[in-house]
Amino acid sequence: MSGTDKTQTTPPTGGPVIILVEPQLGENIGMVARAMLNCGLTKLRLVEPRDGWPSEKAQAAASGADIVLDGAQVFETTAAAVADLERLYAATARPRGMVKTVVTPRQAALEMHAAPQAATGILFGPERSGLINDDIALADAALAVPLNPTFASLNLAQAVLLAGYEWYQACAERPARSLETNAAAPASKSELINFFERLEGALDETGFLLPVEKRPRMVRNLRNLFGRIEATQAEVDTLHGIISALRFGRGQAHGGAGKVGSGRGGSGQGGPGAAAKLPAERKRRS
Repeated sequence: MSGTDKTQTTPPTGGPVIILVEPQLGENIGMVARAMLNCGLTKLRLVEPRDGWPSEKAQAAASGADIVLDGAQVFETTAAAVADLERLYAATARPRGMVKTVVTPRQAALEMHAAPQAATGILFGPERSGLINDDIALADAALAVPLNPTFASLNLAQAVLLAGYEWYQACAERPARSLETNAAAPASKSELINFFERLEGALDETGFLLPVEKRPRMVRNLRNLFGRIEATQAEVDTLHGIISALRFGRGQAHGGAGKVGSGRGGSGQGGPGAAAKLPAERKRRS
């Protein structure tokens, strides 16, 4: 899935340091860098990468996350890599038989944001075996992702992405739900009401809104239906065009009768005999 916004040029800052302890493959380091930058994280530290550093395979797998790889630091020991940090989490998928606070990535993100000035980091172990107990003992808390307990296997980049995602979501300003209109203006209430009245007039002519005693509820249902779509002005114009085409036929809707059917000026009147063309059962709709 690709969705990079090329207009955004300011590099992200902040966030926890990601420390990879003895990563085995350059490709995995590159995929971690990509996952990090997806979540606005740029500070990467490597402890004794097996295949050395720098790595062309990591560069290729990073898919352009060069800012992460170019700034990566290499350390000989885990203790050296975390020496300047004030808060440290150790990612692990299994119990270790030690007394240790265990938090989810979401809880860890909340704690990190609660102390933004503190230098924080997250430890991740080798792909094959994960962190050793001595490395976990350096951490203030273990970080465990709540997944299917019968199959909680993650690759290195997935684990980093889950932790990074929760950190990014804790500070993201983007609303949980929004309507992308691509700069199209939303329809005003007056435009919607005009459309409603025109649609209801056309339906009255065809006998759709029968029997009379059920008309108010049917009208409310239709208005609620079209109200939920959050239509733009252009979309309302399209709906007016549909009404015109159905009432007058395609040729007339685009010709002289098109002005009558455009809808912006009022409800208008249907063509003669419009109701007569409908099957009799349509008139008896309940």
